[in-house]
Amino acid sequence: MKTTALTETHIALGAKMVPFAGYSMPVQYEGVNIEHETVRNSVGVFDVSHMGEFLIEGPRALDLVQKVTSNDAAKLTIGKAQYSCIPNDNGGIVDDLIVYKVKEETYLLVVNASNIEKDWAFISSKNDVGATMRNLSDDYALLAIQGPKAVEAMQTLSSHDLFQIGFYNFIVGDFAGIDHVIISATGYTGSGGFEIYCKNEEVKQIWDKVMEAGKPYGIKPIGLAARDTLRLEMGYSLYGNDIDDTTSPFEAGLGWIVKFTKSFTSSENLSEQKKRILDRKLVAFELNEKGVPRRGYDIVDQDGKPIGKVTSGTMSPSLKKGIGLGYVSPLFSDFGSKIYIQVRQKAIPATVVKLPFYKGN
Repeated sequence: MKTTALTETHIALGAKMVPFAGYSMPVQYEGVNIEHETVRNSVGVFDVSHMGEFLIEGPRALDLVQKVTSNDAAKLTIGKAQYSCIPNDNGGIVDDLIVYKVKEETYLLVVNASNIEKDWAFISSKNDVGATMRNLSDDYALLAIQGPKAVEAMQTLSSHDLFQIGFYNFIVGDFAGIDHVIISATGYTGSGGFEIYCKNEEVKQIWDKVMEAGKPYGIKPIGLAARDTLRLEMGYSLYGNDIDDTTSPFEAGLGWIVKFTKSFTSSENLSEQKKRILDRKLVAFELNEKGVPRRGYDIVDQDGKPIGKVTSGTMSPSLKKGIGLGYVSPLFSDFGSKIYIQVRQKAIPATVVKLPFYKGN
């Protein structure tokens, strides 16, 4: 089991540690609902150092990024980031990721922890253009400081105006006494804030200063359980649940990150898919009665006939109702469609809704 540079810190704070993507990670400290509300209303900090970081460099760096990702990275300028996915040879999804343009001829790819080895092998297999690849995953730490008060609470820690970092933008600058860290705003919670990329040996100093600066704002450490409820309220896909090697970006509602202005792995396959009627679609739903939908539960029609499966589900701490994502036949994918979630012996009525579930304060 791998650990992050902050593992001892989490244990000292009373975190419940669980295995996740090969790492020992804090799943919660005080409790999911308390931590969830902290991020929605003030500021919380996550250790997400298990995420993977690949540096792609050289004159052919963009060529490789373009070849292995579905979005158009040529549109990136220095200081901009882009959500994308890595399609496999069959039109499924190897991973979803964020691409940062750090310098001319230098791109940072941030990938899911559980897919680091798989992604590295896949991208390497496509690197016939001679781009330089470096896997920095074991050397770098990542903190996500999230919530409506995050920027205000952290401004004293940087000489840069953190309020000026727009969504999916980043800077390389000083933070908490450390130079040359990446400060980015690509949050996974829907409540604002930013992420700090730094070296493992720097993260403890940053964590301590973040907790100190955040004290007047009620900052708390947040575990992965609340990260999951926060992202689900926004309808953000989680790799391994809502998307995987067998799902296409179009089925998953991610057609907006597939750009046919260039050629990339499976671009012809996906172009054909775009023209076809899909066999299934990922939808968001809210339960109309009390109940908690869970991953793997059957989705059925009014006659009890299976029409799909729940991929993510929870009791929404903000909405106080059961919410979820799941794949269904396109016949049941329109907003307002009535579906039923099989919770044990009972088929609970639900309604297909538009994302996000959580609309803000």
